[in-house]
Amino acid sequence: MQLLRDILYKAGAVEIHGSTDRNITAVALDSRKVVPGAAFVAVRGSVVDGHQFIAKALELGAEVIVCEELPAQLQSGITYVRVADAHKALGWMASNFYDNPSEQLKLVGITGTNGKTTVVNLLFTLFTQLGYPCGMLSTVGNRIGKVVLDATHTTPDAVTLNALLAEMVAAGCSHAFMEVSSHAAHQHRIEGLQFAVAIFSNITHDHLDYHGTFDNYIQAKKSFFDRLPASATALVNRDDKNGLVMAQNTRAKVKTYALRNDADLRAKILENNFAGLQLLLDGTDFHSTLIGSFNAYNLLATYGAAMALGEDKTEVLTALSALSAPSGRFDYVRSARQVTGIVDYAHTPDALKNVLNTIRDIRSGNERIITVVGCGGDRDRAKRPVMAALAAQLSDKAILTSDNPRSENPETILDEMMAGLTLEHKLHTIRISDRAEAIQAACMLAQPGDIILVAGKGHETYQEIAGTRQHFDDKEELLKNFESL
Repeated sequence: MQLLRDILYKAGAVEIHGSTDRNITAVALDSRKVVPGAAFVAVRGSVVDGHQFIAKALELGAEVIVCEELPAQLQSGITYVRVADAHKALGWMASNFYDNPSEQLKLVGITGTNGKTTVVNLLFTLFTQLGYPCGMLSTVGNRIGKVVLDATHTTPDAVTLNALLAEMVAAGCSHAFMEVSSHAAHQHRIEGLQFAVAIFSNITHDHLDYHGTFDNYIQAKKSFFDRLPASATALVNRDDKNGLVMAQNTRAKVKTYALRNDADLRAKILENNFAGLQLLLDGTDFHSTLIGSFNAYNLLATYGAAMALGEDKTEVLTALSALSAPSGRFDYVRSARQVTGIVDYAHTPDALKNVLNTIRDIRSGNERIITVVGCGGDRDRAKRPVMAALAAQLSDKAILTSDNPRSENPETILDEMMAGLTLEHKLHTIRISDRAEAIQAACMLAQPGDIILVAGKGHETYQEIAGTRQHFDDKEELLKNFESL
């Protein structure tokens, strides 16, 4: 328990009714999770307004209500706190309630359209191998040392986030690595956190269904760097035109990394094939089993973060060279007929383009590329024709299929994808809404030496259709078909 007056520090209270000299048992933003003695924070979301659930929270025993608009009737014995911004208040209250766990860790956050998951996983594995007890918050799962926890969001809500960081502190972790989504930055889920290093990977077309415009998306990412203290390091990709934009108003020390432009940390690709990458990384010859120029950036960002945290260069490069990519990131298998199958999470136009260009660069001869790709339902519709056009342009055969259609009709999604194709593209593109059948078709079309890319879901082991999740694993489907053909 914590005293209310202590957890309200920096929460932006503008009006208080009732005592702040009372113990709080929990901080909750979901009225269903309220317990007796809790402080309920009424947050306005894009779909639900928490102010509508104040009465429910009181029924369940909440003794403190934090909101932007006070109820018309105030109950006696309850403390009401009006704040200017409930999202920001929640971040500070959660951090204070859990004794500011981020200040007891070396916390590294990475934001960007692509690369977040790979860099966070590389950093977690790297620092674990360097001997540090570590925690991780990632799309593919949360980890506290060897304990693996399910992840439901790229970046959890502020209460869950601080609770997990507090668990890491209690478990003796010294470092924590987390993905920072644009949604999390915009919704102030990271408010109150103390970062040691913040990394910007890149920014391309994504999440416009939420942010509305590309400029809003950029500003959401930038707000992460605007919040950094002077003690932090902002590590930004100099090859992305928005890299320096991210660091314009930051108080942190700015370090840059790049493959093409002048930067504090540079790498040059010497070889790029299925055996991996050979780089000249910060002046040192370096080999990694990771594949593709996009992974050269991921390795450089990981190395840069380690340098910012004061690690030894030789030890870092030695450990980094032995690391592999996380599940579903350019994850490839070979069939007995020498067909290569690649599973990748590429679900944005830029990510798909990067993966397909990597395959084109590393194929040794006339191997055909067969791409299976879909677009998620209830998400950014503008990228659907773009994704289809890229798959058709950069592949010898494109098969458009379902991703996670969610509540949408899969055929409607495919219609919108097909709208991006020219007549020429349509000649080597087919549509099969059933994802299992689409993967099977790709395997049946493949000849020895061909390369099949199954894009969009990566590590996910489910497919969400009509609001229901069912088991589905792209890699399992590939292997099953490889065995039967």
